Amino acid sequence: MKNLRSNKGFTLVELAIVLVIIGIILGAVLKGQELINNAKVKRCYNQYREIVAAFYTYYDRFGKFPGDDNTSHSTWSGFVPGDNDGLIDGGFVYNCIGGEAAGQESCNAWSHLRRANIIIGAGGDRTNPQNAYGGAISVAYGTVNGTSANWIAFQNVPRDVAYSLDLQYDDGVYNTGSIQASADFTSPGIPVILYFRL
Repeated sequence: MKNLRSNKGFTLVELAIVLVIIGIILGAVLKGQELINNAKVKRCYNQYREIVAAFYTYYDRFGKFPGDDNTSHSTWSGFVPGDNDGLIDGGFVYNCIGGEAAGQESCNAWSHLRRANIIIGAGGDRTNPQNAYGGAISVAYGTVNGTSANWIAFQNVPRDVAYSLDLQYDDGVYNTGSIQASADFTSPGIPVILYFRL
């Protein structure tokens, strides 16, 4: 008969300790992922605030919104003027590099902000900034869910993030208030465009 004491293996206590350690590691990983997600949500909202600050800094300096500015500044070669009607015309454009967007105030706004050294980038650069979720940011006058105003649009925002931001900083309803979305928060599917009123 074999001696049971000579068999090598894990005792129940050792297995329990290993499982506890694995649980602690998994908990730390999940908590770390939650911290990263929360940081991205906060970064998204802070980007909105930065854009509002940039547009109103330009407005304070020149008396007009960027893109809508109709005055030609002698130091800015290639300045494309707007019509100074208080509306950032041209619609929501998420790729302002293309030639089809050449005369649109919504694209020229980025160039005006860069020429005024309010946001970083080369002076004539009309490239849209990117939001924390990789989508482009556009600012334009438009009608969102029946409300016409100058809006800041964040492309490609996950629905749960859009809902969280709307719930925390507005009314939590996708089609009312100063934060709105292109679709209902509860519908599954593709990310939404999240609109913040300028």
